[in-house]
Amino acid sequence: MSSASSASSSSSVRPSTPGPNSPNALETLLPFLLASKRSLSTVEHVYRANDICASTRTALEKSAIVTARTSFLRSGVASQLNVLQKVWQQTESTAAHVTAEYQDVLASLDEAETRLRNTLSSLQETVVEAKLRPVDEAPRSLLDFVDESGVEGLVTSIRADLKESGKGFEEFQKDNKGFENEVQKVKGILDKQQRSGDSQSADDLNTGVDHLPEVLADMEELAREMAVNLESLVSHFDLCVTAIKHTEGGGDAAVKIAGDLPHGVEVGQHPQEAPSELISDEQRGEMMRVLREDADQVSEVVLEIESHSTQIVILSQGVEALTASLFQRSREINDAFKLLENLGHRLPNHITRSQAYQIRWDGEQTRIVARMEELENAKSFYDDFFRAYHNLIIEIGRRKTLESKRNQIIEEARSKLEQLYEEDVADREEFKNEHGQFIPVDIWPGLLDLPGRFLIEPEDAVVETVPDISKSVIHKAIRRVHG
Repeated sequence: MSSASSASSSSSVRPSTPGPNSPNALETLLPFLLASKRSLSTVEHVYRANDICASTRTALEKSAIVTARTSFLRSGVASQLNVLQKVWQQTESTAAHVTAEYQDVLASLDEAETRLRNTLSSLQETVVEAKLRPVDEAPRSLLDFVDESGVEGLVTSIRADLKESGKGFEEFQKDNKGFENEVQKVKGILDKQQRSGDSQSADDLNTGVDHLPEVLADMEELAREMAVNLESLVSHFDLCVTAIKHTEGGGDAAVKIAGDLPHGVEVGQHPQEAPSELISDEQRGEMMRVLREDADQVSEVVLEIESHSTQIVILSQGVEALTASLFQRSREINDAFKLLENLGHRLPNHITRSQAYQIRWDGEQTRIVARMEELENAKSFYDDFFRAYHNLIIEIGRRKTLESKRNQIIEEARSKLEQLYEEDVADREEFKNEHGQFIPVDIWPGLLDLPGRFLIEPEDAVVETVPDISKSVIHKAIRRVHG
């Protein structure tokens, strides 16, 4: 737009320009003045632009501080998180190791108890041969000859110890799980800030922060252009007021129309003030020419100011979104840092509890394994008892066989001795009949004696009696012992 000074420097006058006393002059100037006054309301856009630029500059300063602080905290949090993850992995490894050992011990106990139950069942199913027991005694199994209450109590005691160890392990796992959840919360915050999606990624934010000075410079340039355009509108308004004041009857109109200007607008001439000096018709004609040219540009300048204002608002919204994201990330990192502080306070106790539980479990495992060895020894004793009983049956069979052989030999010996006796008696009688009458008796007094008779008797006063066990029972015993 042209300035007011250009009106005073030109001396040319357009023939169609109304004179100062022309009835059309005021009618021509009043629309110019009204339009010029309306255009001055764009001062609000200029002030708003200045406020936005100032707030953006402040946001830029805060963003730089927040970005540096967030970056520092994020680096520290990530470093400490690695340490905490290693601690958790170590305690989780301890938990996994203890779990495996606990399950192994439990499985071993189940297997040992199953084997013991099978052995006791075999003892219960094996009825002692009646020939081995008193005649009036009721049938008894091998289980009746052992005290199973001891092993039952041992199994119950071991399971109670394992149950108690399981409770301690559950408490340990609960503590470890709580620690893991806190670590995962911190990790989740860092992972969230690394993921791209609805929110900007870390690289996008850093890039946006780096571009903030350029955005601010663009906003300030737009604001400066708005201010320049506002100055041109004010100059146009001043020129309109001046022209009306130098027009007959225009003073009252200038006061009525331009008396209440928008707040913050400073004009060169107040409508109520009288003209400082008179101007010539040529000067007034030039002034009217400039006003007509400028009036055609007023709406364009207003639109340009409004467009710049819209651009500044859009840029500021982007800055606000970016700074809001930065501050949100800062709050998240601060939350993560607070979680780390809490974990840091808990870390020594957590490590101590992990070590204490490992030591406690090692001791409990040693005691439980030792008692399980007692259980295995009891089972082995019952197995030996079971085998010994069947070996007893085999031994009875062996003795019975030997007894039969011995009795056979004795009978054979008795028969041969009796045969020898009878032969001896016959031979002596024959000798006596043939030669006895010729031999004096006093030559050998024993000549007429009968031969001696011999008995086969046991040396001990008590003779062993071997129970009469059937061969089928003995064969079953042999199959059980030797497979």
